[in-house]
Amino acid sequence: MSFIPRSWLFIPADSERKLAKAGDTGAHALILDLEDAVAPDRKQQGRAMAAQWLHANPAAPGMPQRWVRINAVDTGLWHDDLAAVIGGGPAGIMVPKAAGPDEIAMIGAAIDALEAAAGLAPGQTRIIALVSETPRAAIAIPAYGTAQLPRLAGLTWGAEDLGAAIGARRKRTAQGLWTDAFRLVRAQTLLTAHAAGVWAIDTLHADFRDEAGLARVAGEAAADGFAGMLAIHPAQVAVINRAFAPDEAALAEARAIVAAFAAQPDAGALQIDGRMIDRPHLRAAQALLGMA
Repeated sequence: MSFIPRSWLFIPADSERKLAKAGDTGAHALILDLEDAVAPDRKQQGRAMAAQWLHANPAAPGMPQRWVRINAVDTGLWHDDLAAVIGGGPAGIMVPKAAGPDEIAMIGAAIDALEAAAGLAPGQTRIIALVSETPRAAIAIPAYGTAQLPRLAGLTWGAEDLGAAIGARRKRTAQGLWTDAFRLVRAQTLLTAHAAGVWAIDTLHADFRDEAGLARVAGEAAADGFAGMLAIHPAQVAVINRAFAPDEAALAEARAIVAAFAAQPDAGALQIDGRMIDRPHLRAAQALLGMA
């Protein structure tokens, strides 16, 4: 999974119509949603449809990555979700309301057994933790930075559940900026993901009809250092993909940095066009070219 998905589109796992169209949305990653998008009395049907879709649409070069959002641990539904879908070989599992690294380790252990039973390569199923949906989870975000979680592929966050949990009557200011609590969570998610060496994925833009607003916040997310962004509607995918796509000037600079260090592999720092460039610049350039 060397390519970092820019757009992460939720697909209700129990919607035959939306599953049928999922591959044509242009999303880099599809998240079959067994949690919020599926009513309690349709969970079993959602599991069966998700499993059927995964088996009918195997991973292939050039196709979207296939992920599944399971139900939260405290619902008691999560293990049945995993048992239904792991055999379909998804790229990974999104864990909502993740309480902390210990919970992710527990889920990883369950996946170990299910992978073995399905004859899958050990460790192939990765995990993305949705780390902010309760106050307790939000204050635990920095712990992911040093936890040993070999399956962890990325961190993302959500504002809606957290806002309800803390009784927030607003999440953004009149100028469209996140208020303090949400800005703190977003920054911690970004910094912790980079500290752990995993993907930082920004939260969704709730108003899918607001293309201008989405373009603004997606551009800000890319500029801030996020690798991608969640989406709740296919109309958001192209906007997100454009916002996170590196422009030609940035690509040219990255190629120049990589070429300069290739010519002087023992250098700790060197100059390009009068600028001092060091190893962190090289790593950033390599990451950018990997995205491209």
